[in-house]
Amino acid sequence: MSSVKLFSLKTIIGLIVTFLVSGGVAYAIVPASGGVLISPKIEEETGIKSTGFGQFANEPKTEACPLNGKLYSKSEKALWETRRPILAMIENDASVRPQSGLSSADIVYEAVAEGGITRFMGVFYCGAQSDTMRVAPVRSARIYFVNLATEYNTPIYMHVGGANCGRDEASGQCVSNPKAFAIEELAKLGWRKPGGNDFDTIGDIGIPVMKRDYDRLGTAATIATEHTYVGYLPYAWKEAEKRGYTAKMPNDKPWLSGFTAWKTNSDLVVSGTPATDVKFEFWKNYSEFSVEWKYDSVSKTYLRFNGGTAHTDLDTKQQLSASNVIVQFAKETELGDYGKHLYYDIIGSGTGYVFQNGVAVEVTWKKAKQKDRTIFTDKAGKEIVFVPGNIWVEILPIGNKVVYN
Repeated sequence: MSSVKLFSLKTIIGLIVTFLVSGGVAYAIVPASGGVLISPKIEEETGIKSTGFGQFANEPKTEACPLNGKLYSKSEKALWETRRPILAMIENDASVRPQSGLSSADIVYEAVAEGGITRFMGVFYCGAQSDTMRVAPVRSARIYFVNLATEYNTPIYMHVGGANCGRDEASGQCVSNPKAFAIEELAKLGWRKPGGNDFDTIGDIGIPVMKRDYDRLGTAATIATEHTYVGYLPYAWKEAEKRGYTAKMPNDKPWLSGFTAWKTNSDLVVSGTPATDVKFEFWKNYSEFSVEWKYDSVSKTYLRFNGGTAHTDLDTKQQLSASNVIVQFAKETELGDYGKHLYYDIIGSGTGYVFQNGVAVEVTWKKAKQKDRTIFTDKAGKEIVFVPGNIWVEILPIGNKVVYN
C-alpha cells in the first residue's frame, strides 16, 4: 500500500518556518498555490498598550451596527467605517475554553469541523473596536465556512491553514475529496494571493497579526501547539489597510454597498411558541459540545452553556450571549477521505428555527449561490426581522432534535 503524503515539501517548509515565527522571527514561504508571500515586517511587539475593553464605556450608545443593529458609540462607528470585517476561525475543543474574543463578535457561526468537535467563525466588526481585541485560538478553514464568508463582500479571513489536497506519495494523486478543498477555494476566489485578504499563518501573515501564546490560559495550563495561535485584530486591521482592504472597494464604493444586511427592528414584537430554554447536540453522545441557550428576561438575551457549563470569554469575563439564535439545518456528508472531512450543504435551502425575545419561530433558509446572503423567512414567506444585538447561527445536521420550552 502506498503511503499518503499529507503536505507538499513546500508546505512542510512553511510549517517549520511558521513554528519559528512563534519565537519572533519574520518569514517568507512559498504556498501551494505558487508565488512568494512575505509576512509583515515586525515593527513592534505584539503586546498592545491600551486603555482596555472599557475605552468606550462612558460614551453614549447611539450608532446602530449595520451587521446586527446593536448600538455603539460614535467613536466605535468612526473606526468601523474605515474598515471591513474580520472573519476568524476559532476552535471549540473543550481543552481550549474559555476562548478569547467571542463575546465581541457581531455574528457567530458554529458547525462541526471534525470528529464531533465544533468550530466557530466569528464576524468581528462593530463590537470589536477595542484596542485590546484578540481572538483565540485561531484554527483552520473549512469549505462550508468559506462559503459563508463570501457573504461578507471580500472580508479579512483569518485562519491557520485549512482542508486541502493531500497527495498519495507514490502516485501523486489527491486522496482528499475535492468537496473539502477550502484552501483551493480561497485561491479561486482571489483571496489567497500575495498581499491578499486571506490572513493565514501558512501563507503571508505572521507577527504581529498572529502569534503563538502557550500561556493564554495561564502558565499552569497545558495546551497543544495547534491551539496556541492568537489573532490581534488592531494589527490585522493595520495590515489590511496597508494591503488596500479598507472600507473602500476597488471601485471606490463603500464596503457596505456590496453587503446585504439582515433586517433589524428595536421595536420588534415577536409571536411564536415560548422558548426560554433551548437545547441541542451537534453529534449524538458528544456531550462536551452540547449547547443550551437560556433566555434572560432582564437583558433580553439568550445565555450560552456549552457541555453543561456557562460558556464565557476569557478576556471580557462575560458569559456568551445572543439576542438572536438561529438553528439552520443542513445536510451533513462524511466525505470518506484521509482527512475524514465533512461537508455541509449551506448553499441551497432548508429549514430551521429563530429564537428571539423568548419565543421560537419556524423558518426556511435560502442561499442560491455561493456569494448570496443566506435569507431566513417565516411560514408566510416574510423575511425574518432580528432583534438588535448579537446573532448566533448554529448549523446542525438535518434530523437533529432541538428541544425548547
